[in-house]
Amino acid sequence: MSKTDETLTAATPTASAADLQDERLLRDQGLGGAAKAFVRRVRGGDIGSLPVVVGLIVIWAVFQALSPDFLSPGNLVNLALQCAAVGTIAIGIVLVLLLGEIDLSVGSVSGLAAAILGQGLTTLGWPLWLVLVVALAVGAAAGLLYGLLFTRFGVPSFVITLAGLLGFLGLQLLILGPNGSINLPYTDPIVQFASASYLPPWLAYLLAAIAAGGLFVTEVRRAARRRKAGLSTGAMSLTITKSVLLFVGLAVMVWYLSRDFGTGTSFVFFVVLVVLMNFLLKRTRWGRSVYAVGGNVEAARRSGIRVNRIYISVFVLTSLFATVGGILAAARLNSASLSSGAGDTNLNAIAAAVIGGTSLFGGRGSAWSALLGIIVIQSISNGLTLLSLDSSIRYMITGAVLLLAVIIDSLSRRSRASHGAA
Repeated sequence: MSKTDETLTAATPTASAADLQDERLLRDQGLGGAAKAFVRRVRGGDIGSLPVVVGLIVIWAVFQALSPDFLSPGNLVNLALQCAAVGTIAIGIVLVLLLGEIDLSVGSVSGLAAAILGQGLTTLGWPLWLVLVVALAVGAAAGLLYGLLFTRFGVPSFVITLAGLLGFLGLQLLILGPNGSINLPYTDPIVQFASASYLPPWLAYLLAAIAAGGLFVTEVRRAARRRKAGLSTGAMSLTITKSVLLFVGLAVMVWYLSRDFGTGTSFVFFVVLVVLMNFLLKRTRWGRSVYAVGGNVEAARRSGIRVNRIYISVFVLTSLFATVGGILAAARLNSASLSSGAGDTNLNAIAAAVIGGTSLFGGRGSAWSALLGIIVIQSISNGLTLLSLDSSIRYMITGAVLLLAVIIDSLSRRSRASHGAA
């Protein structure tokens, strides 16, 4: 074992007796053991994404009862497209929250990216690839600046990113010019990608099969590694069942959306980013270091993890995701304006991460939080729009859901502490 692996192992808590019992249940009793292990984890405070999944089911049931068009194929296609831009920004918020920090400037950074996209494609006549490179470079520079200020001078992330919110908003206004609005060419590839591009059904079904196969291969390889290390492994029947259920669920979703325009390419792109970031967080040394730093920064530092590098890399990634989200939002709306990245962009991105299950206290959460959380938020917004209710109602409901998510997170931490698994 390398020195890095040893330090990461030292920063990782030892498995509790409950965890070991869960492993024995999974190994000895298959599907029944998995159910019992799940119940044990929930009772111990490890509720994962259960509250948001239950909440999403309730939200969809209520809106469908009030408006029969809510779960129609056309509305769900539109809902998926609405999730892509802010959901991408929320991925970055998940990362910074895992460290127990915050970035309040993601809205301004996304608006700045939209302004660069608008000016680059129209006034300056740059090719699309150059515009994207410049926008991403500016986003990375913003994140690098945050990281250096945080690690070198110890300025709280709240203050740094609040200053960034104001500064990049001013830069956005400067780039947009006196008109304050730039219409993007509808025929431009990035506009078509974000607003009018859909996967053909055969490709969507193929991606569903690849996702199910990827889950199966990942679980089998994980079991092989655990078996080689002398650890218990789950039953093969459980792995097969999860893979089959995933494929069936995705196939049904593809079939249903195909009754309208189909699966939006920008939404698939967002999901791919979630999967990629989840892999980096769960399967790499860097990802384990992020969790270690978020769980206990001093313990991570004493165990040899280069904490400053972790902070800088996360701030850079957060700004990059904000940049990509801003580009997607401008392309979908076919314009870059003063409202790009403004309004409730920050609110929705942060709320999506928290509602999706990422802890405000650091060290707990996953990239899937961004996907689940943004679906909840956009479902509320979409449903209230169908009911022709005022946006004030949406803000109040979203705030109540956010508060409930934080309360659940606090209660979950207290329950884990009482069971010795904090």
